Amino acid sequence: MRISKYLFSVWTAVAIYAVLSFFGGRGGYSSYNYLLAEKERQEANLKDLININENLETINNNILYDHDTMLVYAHQMGYGYEDEKFIRIVGLGKLKNIPAAAGTVYFHQKPEFINDITIKIIAFCAGLLVFFFILIMELIESRTC
Repeated sequence: MRISKYLFSVWTAVAIYAVLSFFGGRGGYSSYNYLLAEKERQEANLKDLININENLETINNNILYDHDTMLVYAHQMGYGYEDEKFIRIVGLGKLKNIPAAAGTVYFHQKPEFINDITIKIIAFCAGLLVFFFILIMELIESRTC
């Protein structure tokens, strides 16, 4: 019975290691939640990119197939016919340029987790603490009897 008391400290260390690894370890619950949030963010970014692509395809098709639209965009960029003269009126502000937004760049961040060595040290210290607690309780019990 005496040895089984001390095995409790080993089981405590194993249990603490398992719990900390499950919740805060490299492949644990917190890392999993971070990856799910990252996946949702990337899916939202993909939807934005699809919308931007559709808008740019619409503009491209308008320029390719509609002669008047092509002339408007050419005038906005400063092009004209050979016999055309441009007059700049001061105070009207800039003309609206062709939108050329290609989306935003997202950089992933490394998920925060507890290092495995740190988890092992915490579990080992907890096991030692339980071991010494049981040892001290046994010494106090043996002196009182």
